[in-house]
Amino acid sequence: MSEIGDQTRAQIAERIREARKSAGLSQGQVAKLMNLHRPTISEIEAGNRRVSAEELSALATMFDVSVAWLVGQAHETVETDDPRIQLAARELRKLKPEDLDRLMRLLASMRSAETSKGKRGGKS
Repeated sequence: MSEIGDQTRAQIAERIREARKSAGLSQGQVAKLMNLHRPTISEIEAGNRRVSAEELSALATMFDVSVAWLVGQAHETVETDDPRIQLAARELRKLKPEDLDRLMRLLASMRSAETSKGKRGGKS
């Protein structure tokens, strides 16, 4: 692979790792939510495995960041200095894996409902 390709893959890997940690999720939790094996997430975060467009989209949705940010085309940041986010991350770490999975599905459905409402022209 070219040097530019290696740099891009390394940047994607770093951003995925940063977003995962900011979300308070383990590699195992991300793997389970994506129906992958934990070593697959480890390989992605190490920059040793390419990430498909579908996987990038799923990761962006899970971490609530844009695909453009994950691939290094946007400068948006994952905000971790908000004390509420830090508190939420600490509390999430205390949850049983199955409870965290339920919470992640709930959050995804809330985002989906907001997106659907926005497409219909409604406002919260």
